[in-house]
Amino acid sequence: MTSRKTGNNAYHLAWFAALSVLSGLLVAGLVLPAAYVTGSVVKASAASLESLPAELEIGPQSERSKVLMADGSTLAEFYAENRVYVPLSKISPIMRTAQVAIEDDRFFEHGAIDFRGTARAALRSASGSTQGGSTLTQQYVKQVQIEAAVVAGDDEGVQKAQEQTLTRKVRELRYAVATEKKLTKSQILERYLNIAYYGDGAYGVEAAARHYFNTTAEKLTLPQAALLAGLVQNPVATDPVNNPTAAINRRSIVLNRMAQLGKITEAQATAAKKVPFDKSKVVEPPNDCASSPFQTMCLYVKNVLLSDQFKSLGKNKEQRLNTLKRGGLTIQTLIDPKAQAAAEKAVARVIAPTDPFISTSVLIQPKSGLIVAMAQNRPKLGDKPGQTWYNYSVNRSMGGAEGYQAGSTFKVFTAAAAVNKGIPTTRRYNSPQTMEFGGSMFRSCSGPFPSPPYRPKNSTGSGNYSMLQATMKSVNTYFVQLQRAVGNCDVVKMAQAAGVARADGKDLIKDPVPGSGGTGGFDTIVSFTLGPVEVTPLSMAQAYATFANRGVRCDPIIIKSVTTKAGKSSPVPSANCTRTIDPEVADQVTKLLEATIASGTARPANLGDGRDQAAKTGTTDSAEAVWLAGFTPDMAGVSLIAADKQAPQYKGRSRRSITGRYSHGTDYPYGHQLSGSGSGDAGLIWRASMRAALEGGPRSSFHAPTGKLVDGKEVEIPDITGLSFKEAMAKVEAAGFTTEVTYEYSSYSEGTYLYAYPSKGKRSINKPITFVLSQGPRPVAPKPKPTATRTRTTQPTATRTRTTTAPKPTASKTTTKPKATTTAPKPTASKTTTKPKATTKPKATTKPKTTTKPKPTTKKTP
Repeated sequence: MTSRKTGNNAYHLAWFAALSVLSGLLVAGLVLPAAYVTGSVVKASAASLESLPAELEIGPQSERSKVLMADGSTLAEFYAENRVYVPLSKISPIMRTAQVAIEDDRFFEHGAIDFRGTARAALRSASGSTQGGSTLTQQYVKQVQIEAAVVAGDDEGVQKAQEQTLTRKVRELRYAVATEKKLTKSQILERYLNIAYYGDGAYGVEAAARHYFNTTAEKLTLPQAALLAGLVQNPVATDPVNNPTAAINRRSIVLNRMAQLGKITEAQATAAKKVPFDKSKVVEPPNDCASSPFQTMCLYVKNVLLSDQFKSLGKNKEQRLNTLKRGGLTIQTLIDPKAQAAAEKAVARVIAPTDPFISTSVLIQPKSGLIVAMAQNRPKLGDKPGQTWYNYSVNRSMGGAEGYQAGSTFKVFTAAAAVNKGIPTTRRYNSPQTMEFGGSMFRSCSGPFPSPPYRPKNSTGSGNYSMLQATMKSVNTYFVQLQRAVGNCDVVKMAQAAGVARADGKDLIKDPVPGSGGTGGFDTIVSFTLGPVEVTPLSMAQAYATFANRGVRCDPIIIKSVTTKAGKSSPVPSANCTRTIDPEVADQVTKLLEATIASGTARPANLGDGRDQAAKTGTTDSAEAVWLAGFTPDMAGVSLIAADKQAPQYKGRSRRSITGRYSHGTDYPYGHQLSGSGSGDAGLIWRASMRAALEGGPRSSFHAPTGKLVDGKEVEIPDITGLSFKEAMAKVEAAGFTTEVTYEYSSYSEGTYLYAYPSKGKRSINKPITFVLSQGPRPVAPKPKPTATRTRTTQPTATRTRTTTAPKPTASKTTTKPKATTTAPKPTASKTTTKPKATTKPKATTKPKTTTKPKPTTKKTP
């Protein structure tokens, strides 16, 4: 034991000697070659000095970033180190005094190296006790090196900056000398007070003041300042939250030292020691989205900042996260807290967090792409019942869970594609309750294809409808026919032009339909107009906003600006507003949807405030999801209620319906039975969200259509020479025409395709092209068989009976055939009354009435 102690003492003395020599060289600004320096320790240290840079590269200190809402209130703060940098003028003088007194009381008197303090530390270490000999500048240098290594993710660098070796000490000495040449004492003290760790996650004196005392560094009192100053030496062991006794004891040491140095009186020290630490004032600093008032909206903001949209913050997601947590950014969003709170309330009134449903409400400004609100029935992040880690309004890359089929809200894209092709809104189709489309020709982006067996049905009526009427009633069989006339490819491309995107990020046309087992995209799906695609509410809100903005599509945006702590602006993505749909087409579609919310299926969701408004309902098969999508000229919104596939009530089931199930929103504590309709369920949320967001805002008007598309434009009739009936019909329908089929007699077999008319030139798209098929040869009426022979053989008086029969044949025969009555009275009587029926059946002559078609019959294409 004695030999070990002697060895340690020798080491400390050698260490002191080496430092003394090297310190002198450093102060003199010289480094001698190692050959001129005695001792192996000193030689090694001198060699390391020669390899060091002339001065320490001091980067900015890590600071937390703050995300602000439109009114300046805080949405969230992000940090790896809870630090708020403040200038020295914002730090109370008593705090500065306390920190210098306990860490380096001669700080303002000595240079970068305190020879007296170094000697004292070495001698005490040699005697067995420990005492730091580092100056405050050296401590600052050490913290800078640790911080730089942490920011770089260099764990080895962190260890090297704290290792108990002479090499590390020498490095600190050289950097300390360089730092004091570059910065004033006050600048060094300011930076030290902001970089020092004060325990329990608080970095810097401002964060520590807020955390432990719910105050600021500028307002710290003597007891508070002494407690904080004492934490720096061992912040983990002495933080007052977890180790209050150790913290109070350490505070007493600081107060005693301050009194000893004459910085405070003994009476002040004694009084300060009596002040207890009030743990009730401890404030847990908000960090990340779990502390946000709008947690799922915050999650979206965070994911946007970490996405490739913000490469200005880093090359990859990890670098961008590091910048967000350490860069001290000020991020200004365009979130309206009033509208966001109202949207969350609107959802909560109908659907509870623990209900087996997912409900969302998204609001967008059409002209700017600004996301005004994004709410859902599970607004809190977490693993507890009613909590989630997903934002159900966005795609998976932005923190979403899945998509939802949009139902009849997709009919708007078919209508838009039809109008864009010149088909007027007056186009009519017979739309029966159910209709079989199997074998009918549709057109994908790769060409025509026959529909597989498909039999949609209507839930809102049947009949002969125009496009306007079919939109108001949401008639399925009408819109499948309209899609067939327009072409699947054009309909899907119209949806893309508006802004619709798959929730999984795949392309609607280029990528195969999920679960189809094929390679075709959604342009090969006959039911596309009925919304079989899983999309996100944000995507649908963007799409409907495009119509509200008269065909100009704006990308949804949430970030207005990003400012670095140096005050410089960082690039942010724009809404990239681009015209993708003809304004006249958008205006015609808007007119359809105006009628739908005025007196159609969306009427229950009408805002009732006299504003111009347009909307469309959407319900999927079996009502697994119900939607209401709509807009005014100033706001577009989408609301959704869908079955939660992961809920026990639905998990593992192929049929998931919300119809008849009960929700338990705040308006319905005893339960509310869902109707399974877009207007009756989702419409309640849409109406409340939109009214709150529009309150006090402008009352703009829609643009009325000019009328140039009402009658349909003239289109060149495609050449169908040499094509089969199906090929010709598919080509004509692909051009936007409707088709009719008529029959006429010909020498060809029944069903043979004869010709079409008109077959060339231009024709209004609203007028059909007629295809004529053969009905086969015209049947010849057979001659009636003679009845005389049979009459004479079996009834000799038959002819006479026909020619002489009066209106009462029985009486006539009785008077003219007495012989028949006398020879066989009963049979004769019978024949007299029944024979005319037998002999007056001209079956052969009346048969053409059932087979002959004097006029060709006309029917729409099935």
